[in-house]
Amino acid sequence: MADIYRALADPTRRAVLDELHERDRQTLFELCGRLAVKHGVASSRQAISQHLGVLEEAGLVRVEREGRYRFHSIDTAPLRAITERWPARQGKDGPS
Repeated sequence: MADIYRALADPTRRAVLDELHERDRQTLFELCGRLAVKHGVASSRQAISQHLGVLEEAGLVRVEREGRYRFHSIDTAPLRAITERWPARQGKDGPS
């Protein structure tokens, strides 16, 4: 679970996840363009690729190869594991 927290700690990686949530199955080229236009992220393709690698290691991004293209998709299963670990409390004070 530490990999998930480390992956989510970086604002650029959170922006990548936001983009993949909005539009799944993107190539690195597509992601770089959307990050630059919508989030003002001026990172190189190599830097974004490294961020994607961290997200993939944490299980938050899946990669599928089709020919010479790699498509990136979000996987929210690890995030559900976090929410199940600490369920929301009921009411203002919640049960103790």
